[in-house]
Amino acid sequence: MPKAKNIFRKIIIWRYKHISERQFVYILSILVGFLAGLGTVTLKNITHYIQLLLSVDFLKESKSSWFFIYPIIGLLIVAIIKITWLKKHIGHGISTTLYAISKRKGIIPKYNIFAALITAPLTVGFGGSVGLQGPAVSAGTALASYTSQLFHMTTKTRMLLIGCATAGAMSSMFKAPIAGIIFALEVFSLDIAFVSLVPLLLASVAAIVTSYLFLGSDVILGFELNEKFQISEIGFYAIFGIFTGIISVYFSFIYFAIRKFFYQFKQRFVRLIIGSIIIGFILYAMPSLYGEGYGLINNLLKGNHITAIGNTPFSFDQDNIWVVILLLLLITFFKAIAMSTTFAAGGVGGIFIPTLVMGAALGNAFSKIINNMGLGFQVSEANFTLIGMTGLMAGVLHAPLTAIFLIAEITGGYDLFVPLMFVAAISFSFTKYFISNSIYTYKLAQRGELITHNKDKNVLMMMQIEDLIERNFKTVTPEMKLGEMLKKAVAKSSRNIFPVVDKKNQFLGIILLDDIRSVMFDSELYNKVTIESFMKTAPEIIHEHDSAQVVMEKFKVSEAWNLPVVKEGGYIGFISKSKLLTAYRNKLVEVTS
Repeated sequence: MPKAKNIFRKIIIWRYKHISERQFVYILSILVGFLAGLGTVTLKNITHYIQLLLSVDFLKESKSSWFFIYPIIGLLIVAIIKITWLKKHIGHGISTTLYAISKRKGIIPKYNIFAALITAPLTVGFGGSVGLQGPAVSAGTALASYTSQLFHMTTKTRMLLIGCATAGAMSSMFKAPIAGIIFALEVFSLDIAFVSLVPLLLASVAAIVTSYLFLGSDVILGFELNEKFQISEIGFYAIFGIFTGIISVYFSFIYFAIRKFFYQFKQRFVRLIIGSIIIGFILYAMPSLYGEGYGLINNLLKGNHITAIGNTPFSFDQDNIWVVILLLLLITFFKAIAMSTTFAAGGVGGIFIPTLVMGAALGNAFSKIINNMGLGFQVSEANFTLIGMTGLMAGVLHAPLTAIFLIAEITGGYDLFVPLMFVAAISFSFTKYFISNSIYTYKLAQRGELITHNKDKNVLMMMQIEDLIERNFKTVTPEMKLGEMLKKAVAKSSRNIFPVVDKKNQFLGIILLDDIRSVMFDSELYNKVTIESFMKTAPEIIHEHDSAQVVMEKFKVSEAWNLPVVKEGGYIGFISKSKLLTAYRNKLVEVTS
């Protein structure tokens, strides 16, 4: 092992001497793209072989009762792996990565690499109604973070490589390189500049080439447009944009409501049992919700709505189009519940693909309603299916540009660009009015830990309060005499401010040297006056929850140069304005171009 470390050290030294920083970033972006693509391919293949092993084709043989059992088995295996082997929490890929960027300098735990590769295929392969995009991003970004640490890259470069991994995972999953780049820029708020754009391009290309090498030219979503956009349909698209916005709000509401319901049960095993039973019943009634749901989308795009719905245990009139519409709307309604319950029960996956499934079902149902109202209108069901996916992505994920370009790429053209943009804009605006942040970012935004395109806020958010605290201040107590303070505090301190605390170290106030300067040389007062008479209050920095942005605001309002920091009421130290501003500038240089 020491020999291997020495060899690697020599490689790094050689790199510093012969390869420029920019060139090496390009090389690493290609490597990260390849690794992200490889991780995505691995996820897809493991999931495929699990489903093959379970003979998912039994759906055609009307053995739907197995849909009740498989999710329970899958979630139980995942729980056992988490408890006995990983012994760590596995968060959602995008949210975990965003948190790592904002609060951990892009450092992502190494276990995220293999945790997602193992638990997500088990969840999805056994029927969990979630997607693989989130886990693919989780594995890819963890690999990117580890690679950047291995080669001693700066925080700024590490964050760029994380964006490269995200673009690579998206490109490899859908064979949509442009959408992959836009997704990384839109979700991770990367700067759109030459310095960041070229690595993203290289990573995206490397990932998609990897996908072609291992999976060939097959795509999980592929469709050629046969019917172009008609300007006469613009009114329907406007109405449909509002519908996708409503369903996007419903999606987010259901996700957080189910999460809140399940987490009132403190024991993981109880959540697992309740969640598994609920998922089992949903999949038994609606087999089309089994796993990710690409089959449903592709069948709807081909016009095979009966195959898309699947063989439910309940008999229905397949020739009655209104029954078909009802079932598609029920799929839209219950997909959100099945997905949220899978997460709450302990499953590992993503929300990206379920969003596409809901959008496809909603769009297909909406177009069928228009075509069968008897008013003489006839619209393209395939086009509305595609645009439904765009509307839900724009609303649920708050990623309208990704939604537009993904659908444009998988259809191989831009003939639907106008309705894609129109519906995405309406859905995003409608959802944003009611829900300020996506499922990815909602909790982070609540805690003030969300990375945005506002550089000032980003820099302040990345700063750690703990790193700014100065502790070389002499404390005094309120009952202390003036003479004692001068001898034990003033004479031994280079500071002009003294925190006042009680016997339990609870912070009471401050004394400024200027406040006692007029009496400090009057020896007659040394044993007569207690320092409590000189004490004054000061705005406190609460260690538990005050962010750097809040601290900056407190300095602005108070016009002070030093503010005390307290934790659970106890005195810790002070933060100075000068140190805060210096740290702000250093962080700005560190994380921006």
